[in-house]
Amino acid sequence: MSRRPRDGGVPAPLLVPAAVAVAFLVLPLVGLVVRAPWSEIGPQLAREQVGEALRLSLVSATAATALSLVLGVPLAWVLARSRVRGRAVLRALVTVPLVLPPVVGGVALFLVLGRTGLLGGPLYEHLGVSIPFTTTAVVIAETFVAMPFLVISVEGALRAADARFEDAAATLGANRWTTFRRVTLPLVAPGIAAGAVLCWARALGEFGATITFAGNFPGTTQTMPLAVYLALQSDPEAAIALSLVLLGVSLATLLLLRDRWLGRAAA
Repeated sequence: MSRRPRDGGVPAPLLVPAAVAVAFLVLPLVGLVVRAPWSEIGPQLAREQVGEALRLSLVSATAATALSLVLGVPLAWVLARSRVRGRAVLRALVTVPLVLPPVVGGVALFLVLGRTGLLGGPLYEHLGVSIPFTTTAVVIAETFVAMPFLVISVEGALRAADARFEDAAATLGANRWTTFRRVTLPLVAPGIAAGAVLCWARALGEFGATITFAGNFPGTTQTMPLAVYLALQSDPEAAIALSLVLLGVSLATLLLLRDRWLGRAAA
């Protein structure tokens, strides 16, 4: 039996940069908690505009996650299991939103789905449908920036799954669709769940693409991040209160993923 090597001490040259890194990442969060006007958080969150922004954020992030599941899971299967030519290029294109500045993503969406865009132009001209600056635009912008997180997570789960179960189902006469539905999906369900949580959290915190493509209209397109940005200009205490809500959501997301990732890393 192979024994796990004993954990040794941390080399001295690594202690200082590690401590600086921890301080760099944690101190801003500590400052947000320490400087929060705790006595006014309740009244701030009870404001009608804040409630509308929170409701819109939750609804749009959930809709974006649902859309990402419908489109992203099949795409992840294509990237992980198919032999389509150009998969490397396709994977690179799919993951571009991860590194693309969100504002640029908003501009790109505008050029495609705006009233004079590649697809938006015909939609507006023939059907009178205008997508920008609507709640639909919020969902599209959030899906654009969040779906790659789901695709990467599900693709990794598919690559790690034991393909022998699928082979066994095929030998028993199951077609590809039945095998995918009855065997593959249950195998990668934890990866899909983790990707969906990440996707939802990313969609909830989206700012750049949303404000560029959907605007900042209260009750229609103003999500929580946009409300924080607007409040920071006139009411910093309200901005802190809203920021605490998003911080709480982020921490809850990490707790949900703890057994999936953090627990595995510590094992």
